[in-house]
Amino acid sequence: MIPITDIGGIQIGQVSDQENWTGCTVILCKEGAVGGVDQRGGAPGTRETDLLRPMHLVEKVHAILLAGGSAFGLDAATGVMQYLEEQKIGVETGYARVPIVPSAILYDLGIGSSTVRPNAEMGYQACCDATSNAPQNGNFGAGTGATVGKILGMNQAMKSGIGSAAMEISHGIYVGAIIAVNAFGDVIDPSSNTIIAGTRSLSKGPIKIGEPGYFANTQEVMRSMVGKTVMKIAAKQNTVIGAVVTNADLTKEEANKVAQMGQDGLARAIRPAHTMLDGDTLFTIATGKKKCDVNTVGAFAAEMVAEAILSAVRNAEAVGSLPSHQSISRE
Repeated sequence: MIPITDIGGIQIGQVSDQENWTGCTVILCKEGAVGGVDQRGGAPGTRETDLLRPMHLVEKVHAILLAGGSAFGLDAATGVMQYLEEQKIGVETGYARVPIVPSAILYDLGIGSSTVRPNAEMGYQACCDATSNAPQNGNFGAGTGATVGKILGMNQAMKSGIGSAAMEISHGIYVGAIIAVNAFGDVIDPSSNTIIAGTRSLSKGPIKIGEPGYFANTQEVMRSMVGKTVMKIAAKQNTVIGAVVTNADLTKEEANKVAQMGQDGLARAIRPAHTMLDGDTLFTIATGKKKCDVNTVGAFAAEMVAEAILSAVRNAEAVGSLPSHQSISRE
C-alpha cells in the first residue's frame, strides 16, 4: 500500500473540529480531472452530481468535497469554490471561471453539537491546508464525527472515521480511495468475514438483543421481532461517502463505471450496504494520461474502497461513551 497522495494530480486537506465532532475533507485537482459518480443509498446529501453523469457537458472537476453536518455541511463547498476562484481555477465561461466542486455529506449531528456544522470558512481552510502528504486516518476531516452500527440507536453504536488506501496496479498505474464511514450497518473484515465495528449487543436484565458476545450483528437484528419494529423508526442518520482516485486516462463514461465498480468494495466491507437509511455516494477522479483497461481500474477500485473502509475503522479513536475498534482491542 502507498499513500493516496502519491497518485499524481491531487492534494488533500482536512479540517477537524474535535470539540463539536464534525469536519470536512477536500480533494483538490487544480489541473482538472475527469469525474464520475455512483450514488446508491436511499438518503443522499449531494451537490453537483448530475453534471458528472454521461450526456452532460462538463467533464472535469477541480475538487471533491466530503463533509459532515448533514445537508448544512454542503455550505462548505462555497469556501472551496472561493479558494479555487482566487486561484483562477475553473471552467472559463466568458464572464468568470466557475470551479466544479461535486460534494457529498454525512450525518454527524448526533455525536457532537447539532448546531455546529462545516461551513464556507471550514471548506476554504481545508483547501489552504491541502498538501501532498498522506492524509490522517480516523477521527479527522469528514470522518471526525462518523459512527457505525446504529440499528439500536447511538447508545449501541461505535466510533468510525475516514480512511484511505492506494496501490500500484500496473507499471505506473495507481488506484486509491478515501472513504468517510458513517454506516447504518456493521463493518466487516472481508478476509475473515468477521465484524470489526458495528452495533453492540444489548443486555439489560431480562432484555437481550443481538447475538451473544460483543457485536449484535445488524442483519440478524433486522430479521428479529425487535429489529422489525426498530426498522420502522430507524433514524436516517447514515451514509458512506468517498472518492476513488486514479492516474489512469478515463473517459467520463469510464469514470462513472469505476465509481460503480468501486461500490462493490463498500458492499464487501459493510453489511448491510446501500439501504434506504444510507446515502452511499462514491466519486471517481481520473487525473492522468496513462492508458489502462477500465475493467482493471474498476476491479482494484473496489479493493481500495474496502481497504479504506477498514483503515477508517481501525484508526478511529473512542469518543465519550462510543467505543472504537482500537479501544475494544485494548480491553
